[in-house]
Amino acid sequence: MGLLGVLSLSSWSSTTSSFQSSSSTMPHAYFGDSAIQFPVPRFKSTEAERELDTKYINQGGGDQALDFPGGKVAFTSEMNFIPESANERISCYRVLDDNGEPFVSNNFVQVSKEVAVKMYSDMVTLQMMDTIFYEAQRQGRISFYLTTLGEEAINIASAAALSADDLVLPQYREPGVLLWRGFTLQDFANQCFGNKADSGKARQMPIHYVSKKLNYFAVSSPMATQLPQAAGVAYSLKMEGKNACVATYIGDGGTSEGDFHAALNFAAVLEAPVIFICRNNGWAISTPVEEQFRSDGIVVRGQAYGIRSIRVDGNDALAVFSAIHTAREMAISEQRPILVEALTYRVGHHSTSDDSSKYRPLNEIEYWKTERSPVNRFRKWVERNGWWSDKDESEHRSSIKKQLLQAIQIAEKTEKPPLGGLFSDVYDHLPSNLEEQEEKLRETIRRYPQDYPSDVPV
Repeated sequence: MGLLGVLSLSSWSSTTSSFQSSSSTMPHAYFGDSAIQFPVPRFKSTEAERELDTKYINQGGGDQALDFPGGKVAFTSEMNFIPESANERISCYRVLDDNGEPFVSNNFVQVSKEVAVKMYSDMVTLQMMDTIFYEAQRQGRISFYLTTLGEEAINIASAAALSADDLVLPQYREPGVLLWRGFTLQDFANQCFGNKADSGKARQMPIHYVSKKLNYFAVSSPMATQLPQAAGVAYSLKMEGKNACVATYIGDGGTSEGDFHAALNFAAVLEAPVIFICRNNGWAISTPVEEQFRSDGIVVRGQAYGIRSIRVDGNDALAVFSAIHTAREMAISEQRPILVEALTYRVGHHSTSDDSSKYRPLNEIEYWKTERSPVNRFRKWVERNGWWSDKDESEHRSSIKKQLLQAIQIAEKTEKPPLGGLFSDVYDHLPSNLEEQEEKLRETIRRYPQDYPSDVPV
């Protein structure tokens, strides 16, 4: 049968059992135990495929079928339309309740003290960086900023679950992945202030980070363009036999772009080791999810493309870590794409160009900021384990604040990149039209020096 065939529950159970026995550390129960939630696994021989075809046809109550490309399809005399949605919504995997108490089940990937403490401290650092850089923009010191407030767990926990060799193609609300991998607060400040120390050479607007050393592709403003690129990058890893995968991020609004659908289809057909991580935060700028689509969120779309999928509580750091850790092992060991929908809430404005109080109630924002905070929830769990204290909290926050303020001061005083950087790094030899443009720009600056920034070397 093809990728989009149907398995009986007994057939799927035996397949899952054999896979679990070869990797007992992987908690596959996250991804459910029903055939409804999965595409058919790849078959080793056409004989196995024919055997399953026969089994499927007999289940249909007859022995007639259409031998169609991709697998046989049974005929039926009943005219049944597939319903537009299931009777029940896909459940959401979580480990910790809102008070940071773990559920009775141990169905999650264990986290060491060292990793847990770094996860929590980085979540706090990310939160503080957002607050201070946001204020810097409001003071006119940088031109633009965008926060991850309310989505710290998705950033940090997903990064913690990945390997440093895994390639990341971000949207724009994932600076925590860079933070986890070693991007310093000074690196963040240099990019936002666009000085010559910026690894992107100040060619992008603030928050469009990039780090070749940390396997983090450049943020791109156009929506969802990173998704089909991620499928292609993952396919290259597959061809080279790399023990790594690609993780790419998108918001719920971005899934309305055509590139989202093209990417999922490419990844499924090419069997590329890529994890599509959707941050469903309820709002595509000012458009709520109920005005974006009629499907049960994003997770159900995976099945349509033959992609294994899971919905996870994006405000539960342990649940996100466990789901991404398991998804990564599946993507690499089985050479397949995985779709993860993380339910969360964008506490901050979409960006400094937005005022979310104009389209959503303040009490809704406050509820998610206080009662459903991913940072507070994870702190309770870490403290309950005896790994964090009020003293640790106070010292960490004080230290990070000093580092951030110092980084901003240094970034402001650092020289801007030279004018010639506007024209370099694209062509081996500058074409005549660009040479002409550069000369005209320099001539304009010479004529009107008072209108040109004095801190940019000419």
